[in-house]
Amino acid sequence: MIRKLLPYCAFGLVLVSLDTPAFAYLDGATGSMLVQSVIGGVAAAAMFGRHYLAKAKTALARIFGKGPAARDS
Repeated sequence: MIRKLLPYCAFGLVLVSLDTPAFAYLDGATGSMLVQSVIGGVAAAAMFGRHYLAKAKTALARIFGKGPAARDS
């Protein structure tokens, strides 16, 4: 079992040793864009869920006879 894992471990060590630093810099504007993207994604998911929850409630109300279609008759 160990002999089977040895090539994979060696390959992993080679990959780790070839890693070079990225010299990346994130300024305040980049952080602000990331926060805004997260907030926008949460808001979009909430609106998407709210829309389909309302559709599901309407469909269930129609099925059980308590919806707008039942009141009109």
